[in-house]
Amino acid sequence: MTSVKTNDLVTLAQWMAGDFSNYKQSFEKPRQFAHIHIFFRPLPFEFFNGIGFYSEQVYDHDLWSPYRQGVHRLVDFGDQIYIENYGLDDPMLYAGAARELSILRTITPNCIERRYHCSMIFFREGEMFRGSVEPGNKCLIERNGCLTYLISDVEITETTWLSLDRGMDMENHQQVWGSTFGPLQFEKRASFADELPLDRL
Repeated sequence: MTSVKTNDLVTLAQWMAGDFSNYKQSFEKPRQFAHIHIFFRPLPFEFFNGIGFYSEQVYDHDLWSPYRQGVHRLVDFGDQIYIENYGLDDPMLYAGAARELSILRTITPNCIERRYHCSMIFFREGEMFRGSVEPGNKCLIERNGCLTYLISDVEITETTWLSLDRGMDMENHQQVWGSTFGPLQFEKRASFADELPLDRL
């Protein structure tokens, strides 16, 4: 890896590591947006022999019941950074791990499974990283008995996180789930960048 690209990967990891909240958006538009937290907590270097994260998305009123959990591995591909996504075999065993390190330490590589075709691809654009799910419409998610493919777009800066996830019908390509009011707009409330194992890279 070149030093420039390694620096981009490190920068993206530092910006991702945190507790993000869309409080301002939910306060201004409560009918369109619930108050949500996204947590990205760094994993030990040994987990992937590199940079990895555990993530949770939770409603502010129910922090112990995340509606989305995942494990993520950052991989340098030269002019772009891949984030591989993994599901947990029994997610609720690890609910709260983004806030309680004692729970986080119980997550091992044996309890995750790769979500193929669901990697996010990020590019640096000045003081921002833009990411989207890998092409091909093969990241499949079943919702309410309907098989959908995921379209996901993300913008990350040092202090903000914008995301828009939509599930599209496999047959007619119409939106089945996801926001119809635009992207979720998060602001970083706390940074976990000091937990990144950068000295091991």
